Amino acid sequence: MRRIPRIPAAAGSALALTFSGLILGVSAGTAQASTCSQSYLPLPDPHCTPGVYNSAVTQSTINSTICVSGWTATVRPPTSYTNALKTQGIIDYGYADKSLSSYEEDHQIPLELGGSPRDPGNLWPEPYSGTKTATTKDGVETKLKNAVCKGTITLSAARTAIKNNWTTALSVTGIG
Repeated sequence: MRRIPRIPAAAGSALALTFSGLILGVSAGTAQASTCSQSYLPLPDPHCTPGVYNSAVTQSTINSTICVSGWTATVRPPTSYTNALKTQGIIDYGYADKSLSSYEEDHQIPLELGGSPRDPGNLWPEPYSGTKTATTKDGVETKLKNAVCKGTITLSAARTAIKNNWTTALSVTGIG
């Protein structure tokens, strides 16, 4: 599982500048070899990004957490935090495209379903390219959250379905 920081802060700054094209050379050993597999795409590698829950969100707290309009904004980490994870994740997944704008640092268990906001085990760089992307997943997350808040399915069922495979989560839960 990815842990932040993987590299010293100074090396991380140099790495971020390398990605933006401002530094051409970085000392050997700064970037690690890829440690996460792209073979699971459009899903994250479960060994690197297993998904982690926010302990404050349970079936009994949904009406004061995820079912409150705007609640996710109160727990969403800032890009100053997630961009460091995204930069390292691009390396860990061995993506050829190093542009941060090509990926969403996405929550494996979405905030809308009570995923941990900051745990690196719940965050990964999800590509915007392909047929099933970060943008597609957003719609699945919203439909699952709405079903949980209406009482159509349980929080546990929604979390399990999206953790196992977000591309089939709606059909597995009977929503899609």
